[in-house]
Amino acid sequence: MNSAAQFFALRSSDVRRRFDRAADEFEEFDFVHSVTREGLLARLEPMVVEAKTVVDLGCATGSACKPLAKRFRRAHIIALDLSASMLQQVRRKQSWLSKYSLLHANATAIPLADQSVDVVFANQLLPWIDAPTTMFAEVARVLRENGLFLFATLGPDSLSELRQAWRSADTGVHVNRFLDMHDIGDAAIRAGLTDPVLDVDRLSVTYPHAGALFRDLTGCGARNSLADRSRTLVSKARFDTMTATLEQHRKNGAIELDLELIYGHCWGAGPRSPNSEIRIDPGQIGRRTERFVK
Repeated sequence: MNSAAQFFALRSSDVRRRFDRAADEFEEFDFVHSVTREGLLARLEPMVVEAKTVVDLGCATGSACKPLAKRFRRAHIIALDLSASMLQQVRRKQSWLSKYSLLHANATAIPLADQSVDVVFANQLLPWIDAPTTMFAEVARVLRENGLFLFATLGPDSLSELRQAWRSADTGVHVNRFLDMHDIGDAAIRAGLTDPVLDVDRLSVTYPHAGALFRDLTGCGARNSLADRSRTLVSKARFDTMTATLEQHRKNGAIELDLELIYGHCWGAGPRSPNSEIRIDPGQIGRRTERFVK
């Protein structure tokens, strides 16, 4: 990864702790996950894929497990997550007829055999991965040749309003850096995956006040887990300056955040090709805008 990516490295222990704390109420605040989950399932629908083993990578509370089991009726569904508390939520929702199992592990070190998986489904996992190139390599390793990797993530334009508001308060790093689709496609190819297809949607989320925004961020575990963040508490004065900036840039009476939603899929390709390249024509990328009011 380049120096900018290193600067925005995540602290995995903080990510795990935040999602452990958020697990009990996660589904109340996971509307972005819900939007992209449905987007992924819709994109999966027309694909012709036979699967015996499906991994929901970074499954959170397992909301995708049931529709995946319905889509792949003969498949064994594996729900994998870094957070043990999230997996407890999956277990609570699981019926005795469920065909899926739970796996407590890091997506950068998947404890499954080489070429043992037919489909990997990863909804909003990439924003919380400290080493995305390692994760892509692990997906390529466990995925069978012609197996499907389907994912959704946030693009670099996401939360720009929040990033700018923090700049009015201090010079610290408070908002994660999100990979753009070209970096994602390149990482997939270099890992040994093939034929990446990516498209972009826009989602506009509005809040009545800053408190509602930060309640959502806390509720879904999306608070600052950057390795280079300040280890001291943000002062009330700086936090008030940041929130005042957000309030000053209201649109139609509400605080509005724009999210760039990147959807993609690619395929297992066997041994890695060290000289592979990816070229994506920006004109071929579909764009759509949705609006979500909190």
